[in-house]
Order: sequence, then structure tokens, then C-alpha cells
Amino acid sequence: MIPTRKLVSSSFFAAIIALLAQISIPLPISPVPITGQTFAIFLAGAILGGKWGTVSVLIYILLGAVGIPVFSFFQGGLHIIVGRTGGYLMGFIPGCYLLGKITEKKPVYWAMVLGMFLCMIIYFTTGTLYLAYVLNISLVQAFAMGTLPFLPLDIVKIFAAASLGVVLRQRLEKGGYL
Repeated sequence: MIPTRKLVSSSFFAAIIALLAQISIPLPISPVPITGQTFAIFLAGAILGGKWGTVSVLIYILLGAVGIPVFSFFQGGLHIIVGRTGGYLMGFIPGCYLLGKITEKKPVYWAMVLGMFLCMIIYFTTGTLYLAYVLNISLVQAFAMGTLPFLPLDIVKIFAAASLGVVLRQRLEKGGYL
């Protein structure tokens, strides 16, 4: 039996991911935009844990796959998942799971930071590999276009999300919501 509270929490985080994905800034040097969705992915894994954080990411991706405009720039459809940014989207799934598993065992700031860094490595790796494949470019070019410009801001997002994640998780656990 699926716990209703966990499913509602996962759905809520899927909505947060979709909302923050709309904070999108195109870069002239990259086919991948800067978005706020990675911040939401970090929070989902840190707060909901491996299983339910991943469920929130899957809900988000499935909503987008069927055409609901939840991806950046209010886009939706399967063509986004098989397009230039599909590797990043797919990387969110194992990345969020690993982050969540780490924070389930130790929901403290540094564990969240570590988990978020590992999550980032996973989605950048899958994203860069897939970007190279889709655009038929070298891995070095894909890294220069699809990872390097995003690293500084994503590192800032990690420290901000970990700070917020610790506080939110403690309050939600204290209130009996997790």
C-alpha cells in the first residue's frame, strides 16, 4: 500500500521542480539553459529520501513526456527527453536516488552537500554524454558547452539547497510530515 502522505509529498516536489524549471536563462554558448530545476532536485532528494525523491523526479519527467509544459521555457513532450537536454533529465533519476539514500542515513548538512555533489556529477555525466551523442560532437566540446558553464552556479545551488534542506527536513520531521 502506498502511503498517501509520501505520494502527496512527491507530487508536491514534482510541482516544485516544474515551477523552478521555468526559471530558465538561455546561454548563447550552450544549447542547454540555466534553470532552477536542479535546486528543486536537490531539495527533493535531501528532504524526501531516495525512493520518494526519485518518485517526484519520475512524476515530473512523465508529466513532461506526455506533453504537459513542465520543462524549461514551458515545454513538454517526448522530443525534449530525446533532445539535447534529455541526458540531464535522465541523470536526475539516479542522482536524486543516490542523494536521497545518503541523506536518509545521515540528514545533516555535510551529508546533504556530499549527496548533492554526487547527484550533480551524475546528471552532468549523463547530460554531457548524451549531448555529445545528440549533437555528434566530441566529449570535450559537450563538456565545454553542457557542463563547464553551469558548474559555478550549481555549486552555489548545492550549498544553498543543503542549508535549506536541513532546516526543512527537521521541521517536516518534527511536524510528523515525513
